[in-house]
Amino acid sequence: MSNTIHSLFLMLSSMGYLGIALGLMVEVIPSEVVLAYGGYLISLGKMSFAGAIFAGTIGGTIAQLFLYWLGSYGGRPFLDKYGKYLLIRPHHLDVAQNWFNKYGTGVIFTARFIPVVRHAISIPAGIARMPVSKFALYTVLAVIPWTALFLYLGMTLGSKWDQINTAAKPFVQPAIIIAIILAVLYLLFKWRQKKKTNA
Repeated sequence: MSNTIHSLFLMLSSMGYLGIALGLMVEVIPSEVVLAYGGYLISLGKMSFAGAIFAGTIGGTIAQLFLYWLGSYGGRPFLDKYGKYLLIRPHHLDVAQNWFNKYGTGVIFTARFIPVVRHAISIPAGIARMPVSKFALYTVLAVIPWTALFLYLGMTLGSKWDQINTAAKPFVQPAIIIAIILAVLYLLFKWRQKKKTNA
């Protein structure tokens, strides 16, 4: 963690619920780290679990709505040029675009649990002008369990919250597999619906 990011983290960590929300909005610091530290604060009795989930859900959803807006109004050329400043590489966009084109709007939920695709998936949704109400709903439904998981892990780790990546592996890997299975099932469901319509 660079000195600048470390200073930012220290500033956000002193802001309680607002710090969690802002930390997830900025996305300079990995969400797992922000939430794990939030869990540590819960273990110290400095905030409630419900309040932290609410803050995390608000922050995580606003961050994705911002990316959706960039996709909707800036388009792919804008993001190819300036995406690096948001830590989004063309490769991430390519993968997310392929997922969105293949699995449709339902992937907005499942992709939230898959690295690389997780953040970038909001951009093709914006480019495709997916209804913002549906986008926000799917995003919130995915952000809540993700937030709860890392807050809980941070609570159990306590002062060792910075070991979150190691502690999360047994949970994240199965989540990735389940997310891929759900995406495939959603694709099959949409294919069967289309087949019935054309019959």
